Amino acid sequence: MEYDIVIIGAGTAGLSAAVYGVRAGLSVLVIEENIHGGQIINTPDIVNYPAIELISGFDFANNLYNHAKNLGAEIVYESIESIDLGRGVKRITTASQTYLAKTVIIANGARHRELECEGEAQFKGRGVSYCATCDGNFYRGKDVCVAGGGNTALEDALYLSNICTNVHLIHRRSEFRAHKTTVDKVRERSNIILHLGYQIVKISGEQSVNRVTIQRPGEQKELNVSGVFVAIGLKPDNGMFSKWVNLDPAGYIIAGEDCKTNVPGVFVAGDTRTKSLRQLITAASDGAVAATECARHINTIG
Repeated sequence: MEYDIVIIGAGTAGLSAAVYGVRAGLSVLVIEENIHGGQIINTPDIVNYPAIELISGFDFANNLYNHAKNLGAEIVYESIESIDLGRGVKRITTASQTYLAKTVIIANGARHRELECEGEAQFKGRGVSYCATCDGNFYRGKDVCVAGGGNTALEDALYLSNICTNVHLIHRRSEFRAHKTTVDKVRERSNIILHLGYQIVKISGEQSVNRVTIQRPGEQKELNVSGVFVAIGLKPDNGMFSKWVNLDPAGYIIAGEDCKTNVPGVFVAGDTRTKSLRQLITAASDGAVAATECARHINTIG
């Protein structure tokens, strides 16, 4: 069977695209390798999605899945083995069959890089976070730490310094990689405490985080914190698509706000594309735009 749209990934971007695609009267297939929802299913509380004051990541993902499914989107759980995004009909091959598509939306997301230290996995969602703007408010008036030395890490530290008592900024190198203006702002904040040359080796607590162990050669110390914000970058997984679509040096698929790639009929939505803000709201927006552009493309080719 040939579908109007095949969407790769059933996260917020992919499922939002499915909703808009079906509502445009198109046949839509979503292929997901793991579980629908993407990274957001691990977030206990979402508090920054407009018109929804509070919802768990699990419930948000399920609501979006049910919305797309009930409208008529077909969703399958399979691993993609190969892909052909050349001109004309696109081919996506899994272990079971080859799916044909007039258009394709790549919405496979990006993974947060992890510290890979003791206690990180244990305390995910219970003190360990990968998004300061998402979860920072839960730590208002408390001491927290941020791991990282790039622009995101320093911007997270500045953001958290406005709502937390103290922010420990931990970077494994002796110099920050962030822009000088951002570094200067961080150094001016009296409640941002710098720990250069250190890395987190252990995250500890009981029901939730209450301390981290940091070390550098010849020295180890503990910090009493309630939250650990990991900001050491994202990791896109776009190797499969690199033969067809253009990637930036970091591996993200190059596309603007119209979500168009360099290949006609191939679009990209969500965290996997080049963009300045990666949040639920922007993923949903990308999905809507990409599906709308698919409809325009199909109308153009007849």
